Amino acid sequence: MSESIDIARTSDLMPLASLFDAYRQFYGKPGDVDAARAFLADRMHSGESRIFVARQGDGIVGFTQLYPIFSSVSLRRAWLLNDLYVALDARGRGVAERLLKAAVDHGRESGAAWLMLQTGQDNDIAQRLYERCGWRRDDTFLSYTFLL
Repeated sequence: MSESIDIARTSDLMPLASLFDAYRQFYGKPGDVDAARAFLADRMHSGESRIFVARQGDGIVGFTQLYPIFSSVSLRRAWLLNDLYVALDARGRGVAERLLKAAVDHGRESGAAWLMLQTGQDNDIAQRLYERCGWRRDDTFLSYTFLL
């Protein structure tokens, strides 16, 4: 069965929230589908992110979420690819690659200077995926976080 990639709709919130919750649990957060749904609904309704979903039949098997950022040096918009997740039973079939391509296509169509993402230093599978899809590791800049 083939899947299609398109922008998430409000009607996708429940199945998308389940995947988003699984994604958060992958990063060690406790499960909370209701909070995941509310967070995604806020992003969708406020237009604060672009969420692409991979549909298979009547279900959603993966998603990626992009947040707009801006490059002062380039004087242009850029996108932070903050989230990418594919259901366990849909992995190994190119779903993640197609979601990444949709993100890149969206970046080009929106006139963005670049897209960026971060992943865990120990997430070797994701790193291989990104490099296979043409993403380049940034060895120039260090990333810092200030927790509030």
